[in-house]
Amino acid sequence: MKVGLIGTGAISHKHGDSYRELGYEIVACSNRGEQKGREFAAKYGAEFLPDWRDLVARADVGYVDVCTFPDSHLEIVRECAARGKSVLLQKPMDLTLDNCREMIQLAEKADIRLGVVSQHRFDDSTIFLKKAIDDGRLGTILQADGYVKWHRPQPYYDRPGKGTWAVEGGGALINQGIHTVDVLMYLAGRVAQVAAQWQLAAAHRMEAEDVVNALVRYQSGATGVIQAATAFWPGFTERIEIHGTKGSAIITGDRLTTWAVEGDDGADAPVAQGSDDSGASDPMAIPIENLKRGFADFAQAVESGQAPLITGEEGYHALAIVLGVYEAARSGQVVSLT
Repeated sequence: MKVGLIGTGAISHKHGDSYRELGYEIVACSNRGEQKGREFAAKYGAEFLPDWRDLVARADVGYVDVCTFPDSHLEIVRECAARGKSVLLQKPMDLTLDNCREMIQLAEKADIRLGVVSQHRFDDSTIFLKKAIDDGRLGTILQADGYVKWHRPQPYYDRPGKGTWAVEGGGALINQGIHTVDVLMYLAGRVAQVAAQWQLAAAHRMEAEDVVNALVRYQSGATGVIQAATAFWPGFTERIEIHGTKGSAIITGDRLTTWAVEGDDGADAPVAQGSDDSGASDPMAIPIENLKRGFADFAQAVESGQAPLITGEEGYHALAIVLGVYEAARSGQVVSLT
């Protein structure tokens, strides 16, 4: 698979390393800042193109990987749809649900694949737990919680656009916590209602929230808690807890650390002690095995014409939860998502 990559910031290097290990070729890259773009191109053997539209127009690009801030995603998807190029977006999908819906419609009309990066769906722990829940091993899900109590130093937010509403769409939840939101939705189902409280710029010079707490009711009737922060030094490994009528399971980082189900010894459960590879205090301290699986899934979808695991619709609904939490925190009201 030959890939064109737009946006060569920090996360793009995780993408580049993943493609290299998969044997995919980044044939071209583009970036607003030419120096960073050319450095990335030299590192991964790509051609640097100052205008990203020239990248999209290349006949040898199998799909376009977008690692830019979300405020630019819609324009890029419009161009990709016009050129018949499938496109994979870094999270979040966009800043507004209207823009997400337009992207989904553009992709459908152009018959291209539209995907969103949410690599933790490809963790062994998530794969196992999804099947276990679907098979009824935990019984009826009563509670599904996600905790992302991370830390980012002030220089992280001193970079242009970071932690702003106009460019990133918010702070800790939309940028860091959205991965956990997506996995919760994947395991426990769509969300019906949210209530929330937040702290704006509690520990940083920034516009948006660096602490937010939400109460959630899923469409199934299950309840839950979502916490996201970048204010808690030194940063703690993220955690997902699923509690059902037959027992509970906990994912810490990317590992299944608890399987406690009555009458089920979990002989096939990939239970591990402790956790590893969390971005709790270092944005780059994340694994790439799950990214590789996600890219392979998307490439297969492009080649086969089938849907990837994480479609534009899935990206839309993850963003809907995040924006619902923001609306609830801003208004002080319970917000319905259905």
